Amino acid sequence: MIADLHLHSHHSDGVLAPAALMQLVAAQGVTVAALTDHDTVRGCAEAAQSCAALGIAFVPGVEVTAAWQGQELHVLGLGINLGSEALHTHLSMVRRLRQARLLEIGRRLERKKQLVVGEAIEELCKTHDSPTRLHLARLLVVRGLAKDIAHAFDNWLGRGQAGYAPVGWPALQNAVQAIREAGGQPVLAHPHRYKISSGALRRLLAEFCGVGGLGMEVAIGGMSSNDLDRLAQLARANGLMASTGSDFHDPAIPWNPPGRFAKLPPGLEHVAVRLQR
Repeated sequence: MIADLHLHSHHSDGVLAPAALMQLVAAQGVTVAALTDHDTVRGCAEAAQSCAALGIAFVPGVEVTAAWQGQELHVLGLGINLGSEALHTHLSMVRRLRQARLLEIGRRLERKKQLVVGEAIEELCKTHDSPTRLHLARLLVVRGLAKDIAHAFDNWLGRGQAGYAPVGWPALQNAVQAIREAGGQPVLAHPHRYKISSGALRRLLAEFCGVGGLGMEVAIGGMSSNDLDRLAQLARANGLMASTGSDFHDPAIPWNPPGRFAKLPPGLEHVAVRLQR
């Protein structure tokens, strides 16, 4: 089993349509795939149909944005019921926050740096179900205002920069509850990437378990062996299932294709096994 349970299509900040994404996933040898776009499930039906034709087991999913002690977090909802009214209500609210943030970023860039991007951001919000800062970073690159995506975040969009706009994301507990009400498995996404101390990460995982979290990503595309071992230890210590995923967005980034991540260390239950029972 090669289970890539963290993939993005053009319905959030990926670049491929769901069907094209799953064709690439199949070519990479993935046998279980989840579409986990940011705060939207719009692409899941197309992805499921494509997976059925390709002989891949499909897991309907979403990556829900949340907050914990001022830190933005992402929680994967895997194996969700796509018809859940509670989940749709929650995701609609988060997407409104996303759109409001991008519009505020545009206002700040125009006011502080005279970058005229407001109309382009309004168009982004009209044409994308779940607009993200990555969409805006790509726009800045196309317009020659940034050398690449990293430069756009480092100089315009990241914390402390002219375009940074804080967001009052829903609390971690609310995100987990929405996923659980949709019959899904809440999995904390990429825990090693959050800019918090080791002690804070332990507290986060304890609280995540306390509000109903069931798993955490352990093997993720591009991570170090040290991070892999550390996350495996944390999963065992907290009794959490483990998940694997590439967090794939763009085929133009060759070092991060679907299905490329380390094998899970021993002593961990893979969430994909639970989902297929």
